[in-house]
Amino acid sequence: MPDIAKAKILIIATDGYEDSELLEPRKRLLAAGAEVVLAAPDTKEIKGDKGALIRPDLLVDDIDVADFDGLVLPGGVANPDRLRTNETVINLITDFDDAGKPIAAICHGPWLLVEADIVQGRTVTGWPSIRTDLANAGGDVVEEAAVVDGNIVTSRKPEDIPAFTDAFIRLVETLEIRAEEPA
Repeated sequence: MPDIAKAKILIIATDGYEDSELLEPRKRLLAAGAEVVLAAPDTKEIKGDKGALIRPDLLVDDIDVADFDGLVLPGGVANPDRLRTNETVINLITDFDDAGKPIAAICHGPWLLVEADIVQGRTVTGWPSIRTDLANAGGDVVEEAAVVDGNIVTSRKPEDIPAFTDAFIRLVETLEIRAEEPA
């Protein structure tokens, strides 16, 4: 059975990310042996909403979806609000979805799924203030710590990070198994 240690995971973020929603899943994925790459629209250090600083590994313009096994989209209010106006980021999210690769979005991160037009007909969750947006985009919004629908995992808040990350890891492993089954 494949495990997360064989996976290459992309995180996309910019200034205003919720510190724990980027740093904790990243830390857990690294501890599980995954290769984790942080991409941003710029090469400068990005600053979390509580002051954490981290330098991106790549620019979003240099990402090839084929190089990655999954995508994580942290929240924070400013981070997804800035990213949802970045055409490259939205195209990357759409490309991950078109490829059937796992996408995980937490808190305000699901705003990016709305912008990429991939919420329609899916069961999702998010921070309370974006749930109307999720519903208006055609999502079936529920109140759960981590919701998996197809290749998408969504979550509500920082306290849900363990359930969110565990669900994403299981999804990456499950979709890898499906990909390795004979046709």
